[in-house]
Amino acid sequence: MKQVVGAAIVRGGKVLATRRTTPPELAGRWELPGGKVEPGESPSDALEREIAEELDCTVEVTGWLSGTTRISDTHELRVATARLRGGGEPDPTEHDQVRWLGPDELGDVDWLEPDRPFLGEIEHVLRATPGTGLRVIVFEEDDAEAVAARLRAEGYDAWVVRERLAGEDDDEDHPWAVLSDAPEMLLELLVDEHDGWLDREEQTGPAGGSTARSPLELPTQPRRIKNLGSPHDR
Repeated sequence: MKQVVGAAIVRGGKVLATRRTTPPELAGRWELPGGKVEPGESPSDALEREIAEELDCTVEVTGWLSGTTRISDTHELRVATARLRGGGEPDPTEHDQVRWLGPDELGDVDWLEPDRPFLGEIEHVLRATPGTGLRVIVFEEDDAEAVAARLRAEGYDAWVVRERLAGEDDDEDHPWAVLSDAPEMLLELLVDEHDGWLDREEQTGPAGGSTARSPLELPTQPRRIKNLGSPHDR
């Protein structure tokens, strides 16, 4: 049986779903990105190659989900968990849309049949993904990108979003937020280096940037959040 590999790319407690455009009978339906394992290629190497081709980004395989599903008489699907590397954002070249889905959103899209058996385990992975519930706030985009790059170099997920200020309009200078699954101690060190502060997410778990939250209340001086306890599973 020949293998096809799919990637459950996880970031901030969400998984990436991609919408197909071909063939016509599958257009508009959703799948985990991936493709066929070529002769002489390991499943992990095949998956990383396929993601680079399909989404123009780099991933690292972090594990494999249980079991396989039959795609045809000759091919079966295996699914790996993976994380983005190098700070790139998925840019689809073979799909017309991508979405980050949380554990309660997995049923919001029309998945292809071979992917559906893996959704239960993916939901468990998403709910077990640790997060500090903190974000690093800085005023300069360069500082935000430097913090995110440092965290990625340390092996953590990190991405940058633009913050809003309570009571301010869109023409004002807004700070930048770095969201990450890194531990509080490391975030504190980076806050000190870049003249920022830590702010706690108002929702459970880290956000992916698209989830709405209340505008940031800007303090009169940098503030630090300390003694928040250990990160908890969601």
